[in-house]
Amino acid sequence: MNDSKEKLARLLMALSYVQGEVTLTSGRKSDYYFDCKQTALNPEGGYLIGKLFLAMLKGSGARAVAGMTLGADPLVTAVSVLSHLEGSPLPALIIRKQSKGHGTDQFLEGLKNVAPGDEIALLEDVVTTGGTLVTSAERVRAAGFKVGKVLCVLNREEGGKERLAEAGLALTSIFTRNELLAAAKG
Repeated sequence: MNDSKEKLARLLMALSYVQGEVTLTSGRKSDYYFDCKQTALNPEGGYLIGKLFLAMLKGSGARAVAGMTLGADPLVTAVSVLSHLEGSPLPALIIRKQSKGHGTDQFLEGLKNVAPGDEIALLEDVVTTGGTLVTSAERVRAAGFKVGKVLCVLNREEGGKERLAEAGLALTSIFTRNELLAAAKG
């Protein structure tokens, strides 16, 4: 495993991983909670996530990155800023949970930075059931774009990857839970 992944694993375990029973957004019970925002909003954590996602996007054809607010906001921002520094800019789009309800009444922010038909990579912090990413893909497609790679920081391995596959989306993660636990130890 590379140095960036090992550093990120240690940060995720220190800042984002909480052992103990919780109720997830999906309503399911879990024996741990993963609050990725704590790491994504940390300067080193945001940098490492952005760097790893950007490496995963190399050669993919993505013209921009997008994710559902609020969890993906720091992820798409980190990738966008780092892509500029590396000379291959990828604009960031933020997908709203609700349309604005006024003005242009749109679900996507940042549309002036992309062209119709562009391929958009979707980013997510944590995938449990895959529901957020399915909704994100629907909104990106409805706005006239293609969905390319679908990436997450943590795949909880609780059916999300399979649900996404049924929707025609292939999920790639930086870590699964077991990979994260193993990486943090070593």
